[in-house]
Amino acid sequence: MKLDAEVIIIGGGLAGLVSAIHLRKAGIDVLLIEKENYPHHKVCGEYISNEVLPYLDWLALPIQSLKPAIIDKFELSTSSGKRICATLPLGGFGISRYTLDYFLYEKAKENGARIIHDNVIDFVFEANHFVVHTANTVYAGRMVLGAYGKRNLLDQKMSRNFMQQKSPWLAVKAHYKGAFDANTVALHHFKGGYCGVSTIENGLLNVCYLANYATFKNYKNISHYQQQVLYKNPHLKALLSDSQLQFENPLTIGQISFAPKEQVKNHVLMIGDTAGLIHPLCGNGMSMAIHSAQICVTLLIAYFNGNLTSRAELEHKYQQQWNHKFKARLQTGKTLASLLSKEKLAQILVNGLAKFPALLPHIIKRTHGKPLTIPTCE
Repeated sequence: MKLDAEVIIIGGGLAGLVSAIHLRKAGIDVLLIEKENYPHHKVCGEYISNEVLPYLDWLALPIQSLKPAIIDKFELSTSSGKRICATLPLGGFGISRYTLDYFLYEKAKENGARIIHDNVIDFVFEANHFVVHTANTVYAGRMVLGAYGKRNLLDQKMSRNFMQQKSPWLAVKAHYKGAFDANTVALHHFKGGYCGVSTIENGLLNVCYLANYATFKNYKNISHYQQQVLYKNPHLKALLSDSQLQFENPLTIGQISFAPKEQVKNHVLMIGDTAGLIHPLCGNGMSMAIHSAQICVTLLIAYFNGNLTSRAELEHKYQQQWNHKFKARLQTGKTLASLLSKEKLAQILVNGLAKFPALLPHIIKRTHGKPLTIPTCE
């Protein structure tokens, strides 16, 4: 069968677009399929650790041109208002997905990636290649990367394990205009969830929170829920009551699963949130998505160059390297989420950190990585 591309990428978020740019830098033919048009907003914390900057610079992606907010401080509060602050070990920057994804989309096209707006409904692996079915046509490729996000009907068709478990989490995100320290990313606990706040480009605030659906469903709408639940935390009340919503309505996404996921399923290499999702309270999901793309594509290029002898070796090395880089981070995130989801435990945690503030940067380091090294095994 004639191939339409060496690599087909399903999904055009951070991981998918960065992968396309990296592959094109290596001269590999890429077809990326994304169902949404750019630019568009996504439910996301919109904070990126500086650990990925060396890699983005190597890809010739001048993120500084987007004028992101420069962030070097962290703030944590409990629902009662107890607050602690720390300096971020590496620091990071705030940028909206609306701006960043569109920027990466344009760069991917400039680098020669073919991008099609369509919805992938199924795929088949046969005779050492993939046949990918969309709503409108069929494409064939040598490799497929799954970069379609947190949850998709493709996961159901592949019988991925995490799809068998119901998730109690709902995420809500919106942009606001208001007074907030532009150099700070904040995490505010409330009963049944936690809320991240940080500045993005143009001085806007991104407010994104994770709520337990069992608690959320007791209120008639998002505004009512925020006033009755989030406002119990005085820091959130002061912020939200004095800020102006910039969306017509906040964005929401349900059934967010933090259960372990397979990094390879039916020979598809999963990247970004499709491979594994860290709790948003760790504030590092965007960096992990970009980092997973770097790991996957570096190995893919080694495979295409003959440095990896088989698809099985490629898949094994990818799973091995993904787990080496991210498994401990995800476990730390799960532990922190469990502590912060219980009001009394959250209060004890913050009180303890207030007495021993030097511990907080060490906890932050366990959910972040070191600056990425430039790929060398191509």
